[in-house]
Amino acid sequence: MPIIKGPQAFPRAEFLRRLTLVKAEMGSLEIDSLVVGNASDITYLTGYTAKSGYVPQAIVVSLMDEEPTFILRRQDAPAAVHQTFMDHGKIIGYPEALIGNPDKDGFDAVIDFLNEIGVAGRGVGVQLGYLTSRSADKFKARLRKARIVDCTHSVAWIRMLKSDLEIAMMRDAAAIADAGIVKASEVIRSGVREADVMAEVAAQLARGANGKVGTDLASMYFCSSPRTGTCHIRWSEDVIRDGSQINLEIGGVRHGYVSAIMRTFSVGTPSDRLRRVHEAEVSGLEAALEKVRPGATCSDVANAFYRTIEKAGLQKDSRCGYAIGINWSEPTASLKAGDMTELKPNMTFHLMLGNWIDEDFGYVISETFRVTESGCEVLTKSPRRLFEL
Repeated sequence: MPIIKGPQAFPRAEFLRRLTLVKAEMGSLEIDSLVVGNASDITYLTGYTAKSGYVPQAIVVSLMDEEPTFILRRQDAPAAVHQTFMDHGKIIGYPEALIGNPDKDGFDAVIDFLNEIGVAGRGVGVQLGYLTSRSADKFKARLRKARIVDCTHSVAWIRMLKSDLEIAMMRDAAAIADAGIVKASEVIRSGVREADVMAEVAAQLARGANGKVGTDLASMYFCSSPRTGTCHIRWSEDVIRDGSQINLEIGGVRHGYVSAIMRTFSVGTPSDRLRRVHEAEVSGLEAALEKVRPGATCSDVANAFYRTIEKAGLQKDSRCGYAIGINWSEPTASLKAGDMTELKPNMTFHLMLGNWIDEDFGYVISETFRVTESGCEVLTKSPRRLFEL
């Protein structure tokens, strides 16, 4: 019995709108076919979010066809039928003989398809930056008669400008992230295991908020004393103690779209140092948000933050944010000095003010925001306070 197509996160017209933008870019690059293998770009163009990208898979966008063709492992093809907006015939499952095969893999199936539709003498876009050197060489060797164009980030730059439907999805994700912060503030206590705290937070992120469930769990980072100078580690086997500081980073997820948030917690009275850093970072955050408007640059926003915290005697060596959307970060613009990307309405960013000052001391606060017609909308709503528990 054929699998039934599931409810779609967006209407068909929304996916066709996105494909129209991609095809316009293809036209400017003089390519007739585009091979998209990046998982976030696949989600953007089809609605597919299943975690099957550990083996080769790709969609092929053709100027000749309204819908793309999705080529993936045969056992994952039913998930594509269920989740994507495309017709069943646009989903091709390649055989298991291409799995664990030292000579051929799923990209051979993609290349076979390209040769079947005829690409000799034409331009073919390939996301070379996401391929191993061996796979990239395979495309070049087996499509020798085609003109290969590197389109690694072409789709990512297009999806930086969100539709109103996408913004609504990110608002829902932000509400879920906020619910996770509320839950953390309820369960972080002296004597509680870190793992038990994160089990509760993860459950909240899955349950969602405002009647909208979380459809995935994004990365969660729980950096506790004496590990607050770290940024990307998980919870430990420790028990929370009086005097512990916890830097928490989580994200709410709706159909691939992520809104992220960071907050700092203190079990008991925080140190004077932590209070001073918190006050300076919040001032910097507010200064950065005030700078957000169409026509400003990412560098303008970053410099507003850097100049503000410098007045308090602090510095932050790393960037203070990045474009965010599907699967957390987008490989495009960064909120850092020198990034002259111009802000436009419905761009979304994670203003990420993690500041890891010493090996054993750091602080975090962040917001996910949208650029509006005249300024910014902060999607995450949790209080900008140092949570004293």
